[in-house]
Amino acid sequence: MAFNTSNNPFLNNKSFKNQGNPETVHQATVIDYNQSMTLSGTLNRSLILFLLLTASATITWWMAFNEMNPMVPTIGGAIVGLILVMIAAFKPHLSPYLAPGYAVFEGLFIGGISAIFEAKYPGIVTQAVGATFVTFAVCLGLYKYQIVKVTEQFKSVVVAATLAIATYYLISWLFSMFTGYTPVHYDNSMMSIGISVFVIIVAALNLFLDFDRIEQGVTEKMPKYMEWYGAMGLLITLVWLYVEFLRLLSKLSSKD
Repeated sequence: MAFNTSNNPFLNNKSFKNQGNPETVHQATVIDYNQSMTLSGTLNRSLILFLLLTASATITWWMAFNEMNPMVPTIGGAIVGLILVMIAAFKPHLSPYLAPGYAVFEGLFIGGISAIFEAKYPGIVTQAVGATFVTFAVCLGLYKYQIVKVTEQFKSVVVAATLAIATYYLISWLFSMFTGYTPVHYDNSMMSIGISVFVIIVAALNLFLDFDRIEQGVTEKMPKYMEWYGAMGLLITLVWLYVEFLRLLSKLSSKD
């Protein structure tokens, strides 16, 4: 729950550039296009990962609403999911195995926290899911029709903003762990709501960087396994966006 490129650590230039697919034979370059990354292939893998995440999320969701404690699989799913992300970041060729695993374990986490929010604020999950999909569709449309263009300056601004958010979250978490300090973004004040809105905007902007990096990977004929890598990176951003929508909606609901 975190780069020239998509600031999604998964879709960075270094990871993609190191995965060249061409074979050099007597100074000639031969590319097997059947084993290259394609847009349709990446979309298919993204759908598979989404279905796995959804199926897994129903497990902890069911546990929460059937008088069972979902915290162990929820926390465990978050930890294992993070570990799989870290491994895949350094071993992209293992993505066909790591990406499905990430979707399953992250699903346990998503199902658990969704149930917790839903129990406190009925209807919030439907709102958060809807907001996430609408944001994704709008960003995809803006990117597809080049209404928003991903320039180097655009990338730099989004990366800087994301790093600032990550730093703020980390420092706030450390302070709350070892002192009595309560981070401002934990309450439902106008400043806290403003912070959530800002984070959601930055998360949405990350989608543009993800789309751009995936498109570049397809253009550069990256290996077939990079479809899983790209799909996994996109799912990471969507999960982040969904969680932030849950946080924002819970703050708004608590003010009623």
